[in-house]
Amino acid sequence: MKQPKALPDVRGDAARKALVLQYITIGYNVVEGAIAVGAGLAAASVALVGFGVDSGIEFVAALLIAVRLRTAIRTGAVDERKEFRALRFVALTFFALGAFVLFESIREVVVQAKPEKSLVGIILTGISVVTLSFVAAAKRRNGLAMNSRLIVADAAETRLCVWLSVTTFLGLVAYAVLGWTWLDAVAGLVIALFAINQGRRAWGGELTCDLSRHRRHIAGTRFNGD
Repeated sequence: MKQPKALPDVRGDAARKALVLQYITIGYNVVEGAIAVGAGLAAASVALVGFGVDSGIEFVAALLIAVRLRTAIRTGAVDERKEFRALRFVALTFFALGAFVLFESIREVVVQAKPEKSLVGIILTGISVVTLSFVAAAKRRNGLAMNSRLIVADAAETRLCVWLSVTTFLGLVAYAVLGWTWLDAVAGLVIALFAINQGRRAWGGELTCDLSRHRRHIAGTRFNGD
């Protein structure tokens, strides 16, 4: 017999913490995106401009999720249809990010552009690696605690942005120190494929396997405790 799906718990502390994390994501991505695009245009860096565009994608996704989560917390109920549509939207942002990074990586190889070195870009992406790592981990932890497919998927997207930050950081450092222009393009291709795969998983609901494992772990812990 098929088990009914458990609805997200929007009344506990995990839901409120998840909402705060969405506000942090929104604010951080506005600042990050503005600095990245400005520094990228100044240095003629495709990688930095692309990094800023990614911040815009993450901002839109975080804003949508914040609205959905805030409504659910206020009403004390989850609209499954709207939750499903929001999850599909997150999947689309994965596809958009993957397509954009793929296009820019190929363009970098074809054009063989040589941008200016950007200390601002190096500092910004370094800060983003640390900051977003903590945010992604906290989102996933709260998403699992509140049994929310949407928050777990959003955590996966933030984790993807961490990897984009890492590769952009390494690409900028490698270019500044060694003059390598190819590293960023190669890393971008890998990230694009990963983003598209994550989008496919989010669209098909496969990211929810984390929730299933989490529920089995809790059930096993309770059983052993008894």
